[in-house]
Parts: sequence; structure tokens; C-alpha cells
Amino acid sequence: MEQIKDLRTRTGAGVVDAKEALTSSNGDMEKAILWLREKGKATVAKKSARETHEGVVATYVHGNKKMAVLLALLCETDFVARNEKFQELAQNIAMHVAASDPLVVKPEEVSDADVEAEKVFAQAQLEKEGKPAEMIEKILAGKMKKFREERALLTQAYVKDPKMTIEQLLAGAVAEMGENISIQEFKKISI
Repeated sequence: MEQIKDLRTRTGAGVVDAKEALTSSNGDMEKAILWLREKGKATVAKKSARETHEGVVATYVHGNKKMAVLLALLCETDFVARNEKFQELAQNIAMHVAASDPLVVKPEEVSDADVEAEKVFAQAQLEKEGKPAEMIEKILAGKMKKFREERALLTQAYVKDPKMTIEQLLAGAVAEMGENISIQEFKKISI
């Protein structure tokens, strides 16, 4: 019973899930946590197809009053939208936008013109370094993937916990709250 309590404290899992995780991992706490994470990923995948029509608009205004962020975070029901944890999540993501300055929500939304300009710059740099032509294409593919990920909110490392991305933060919230959660859009204004 003590192990179940400890596992619930560490993961936020329900009693039944915690017990099942410990049973399937023969009492190994780390394996039980991994089991719960895998189950959470499956839950997130199932819920991601659901439509999100409710939510909140969160704001973040920097201390110097020269920058502000508006962020629309969506969920399935107004019940979850009114939940304090959901609203705190929206606030934290708005703060992340202020700190990390993403351009778009998803990597595929980065404009082709921006990617092409970066590709030309990176290619010139690689040629200047004397990299072989066959290697340049492979290196460029990796650089362009990273370029898109750095500019997209979902694939950025979360400022409060750099070990996870915003996408992983949302996945954890989906598993915890039991509803699909998505970012509709954000706007950053600065002077």
C-alpha cells in the first residue's frame, strides 16, 4: 500500500493504475513509472483525435510592461477549461512563449521562405568549412529539421523543465485531465 501511495505521489496516477503498474513490474518503482508513461502515451494518442472547442485565453505581461503574450489553449469541455490546473498550464505556456519567442505552434508551420533562407545560409557555411558535397545534403537535412523545431512552440524545451518539450508537457496534462488539449494560437506584442 505504501508503494502505491508513493507511486501515485510521483506520477499523479490513479489507485487502480498505480496498483496495476506495480503488479506488472513486480514492485520495481522505476519500471512501474515507465509502464505508466507508456500507458499515458497510448491515452494521449487516443484522445488527440477528439475536437477541442472550449478553453481559455491566457495572458502574460513581463515585469517591465514592454512585452505581453496572449495564448489560446483549448480543451474539450468547459469543465476542464475552468479547472485551476488547466488555467495554470495556459499561464505557464504563455510565459514560455514570452521567454522562448517561438514563431509558430507546429514545426510544419514554419514558412518555406524562412527555411529556404536558412538553408542557403547553412549551405554556404558548410561549403566554406570544406565539407564534402555528399555530406552537405545530409547535414542540411538535419539542420533544417532542427531549425523548424527551434522555431515551433510544441518542439521547444519547456523553460521551467528543459528535459521536456511543450508537446510532452501537453501530453502529461492530457493524461492527467483526461481530455485532449491543444494550442490554437499565440500572439506576442513588444515595445
